[in-house]
Amino acid sequence: MGEGRSLGRRFGWLWTAFAISTFGTWLAFDAFPLIAILVLDAGTTQVSLLAAAGLAVGAVVAVPLGPWVEFRRKRPVMVTMDLVRCAALLSVPLAYAFDLLSFAQLLVVSVTVVAADITFNAASGAFLKSLVPQQDLLVANSRFESTMWTASVLGPPLGGAALGLFGPVLTVTADALSYLLSAAGIRAIGGKETHPERPERASGAPGLRAADLLDGWRYILGHPLLRPLFLNSLLVNSLIMAIHPLLAVLMLGDLGFAAWQYGLAFAVPCLGGLIGSRLARPLAARFGRHRVLLVAGALRACWSLGLAFVVPGVAGLVLVMGIEFGLIISAGVFNPMLATQRLEQTPKDRVARTLSAWSVTGKLTTAAMTALWGLLAALTGPRTAIAVAGALLLASPLLLPRKEHTPRTGDRYTDPLAKAP
Repeated sequence: MGEGRSLGRRFGWLWTAFAISTFGTWLAFDAFPLIAILVLDAGTTQVSLLAAAGLAVGAVVAVPLGPWVEFRRKRPVMVTMDLVRCAALLSVPLAYAFDLLSFAQLLVVSVTVVAADITFNAASGAFLKSLVPQQDLLVANSRFESTMWTASVLGPPLGGAALGLFGPVLTVTADALSYLLSAAGIRAIGGKETHPERPERASGAPGLRAADLLDGWRYILGHPLLRPLFLNSLLVNSLIMAIHPLLAVLMLGDLGFAAWQYGLAFAVPCLGGLIGSRLARPLAARFGRHRVLLVAGALRACWSLGLAFVVPGVAGLVLVMGIEFGLIISAGVFNPMLATQRLEQTPKDRVARTLSAWSVTGKLTTAAMTALWGLLAALTGPRTAIAVAGALLLASPLLLPRKEHTPRTGDRYTDPLAKAP
């Protein structure tokens, strides 16, 4: 079962839909901050608020949607979320055309898109688990990862060119249309999808309770493999994301790099993600998935400290590119392993809630860490803040699970919520 093996027509349509929407997203990369700056004359505080509040509020809005998705057919949910994102994004160029665009609208659209993203990803993960045999999940996740990194290499340069020629509003329009095409691709998957049964309470009344909102977190924290992977991912991803605004300030401000040099420093290393995602399955077949998960998870934490030592000129540019390449190729191997473990270790009737809880916590943690590290940089300078984050990342492999856990029928850790009334 090699990388080139077909996973069937239905997976092909799912993959196509993912590719289209992912390219659209990367094409419009940073469009909202640019619209806020260039069209609405927003300042630094407003731009920061747009990024942080959109992420945090969108994640909070998505909390009840995880349990809601769990007991609905997943494809209609995915189509709906694509259409919601399309409509929300199209409202921006429409308002701009009539000179009605406001910062408040950008904020509402940002929140809507984040909440729809989380809901869509929860539904698509659950759908993938039912669509692809377990032995092919790593192949499927590697293909998604490879597509994402390919889009990250090609999208921003093309989006930057389009932005320069036509302005940021056009790239938002293209992103909106990509969701419309994604919805069409998901509709084309075809086949019948059974309607999940709602849980029955002790009272005999079906439905969800307020306590069900926490089911995803209870499952993750009660699982011996998912719990450490969850905590490790939260720490690593949030610290890496917190570093990047500070690095932008350091490179574009203090060190005098041009904007194109800064973009190049992060676009070229994304090729490492494409390479890593292609290596994930062969490495797992040779050395075992758990061992590769641990090694790749540890390696992705070893690079960021070097960013505190960036210097001006070509040497600094090469240093950043080398560090980012090492980080991204490690993440390219690790991410499909992690995605596969989550699906394998989660029962079908818990997948949407588990993925939703994971994503919500990740976005909230990233927003909080980004704000915290911005404050730290204001007090100590960007180099010191980057160094502190890099040092903390070196300790993150301690959170990785040392033992492999194989789900078994009746295993209490496989479904710790099964006995919930």
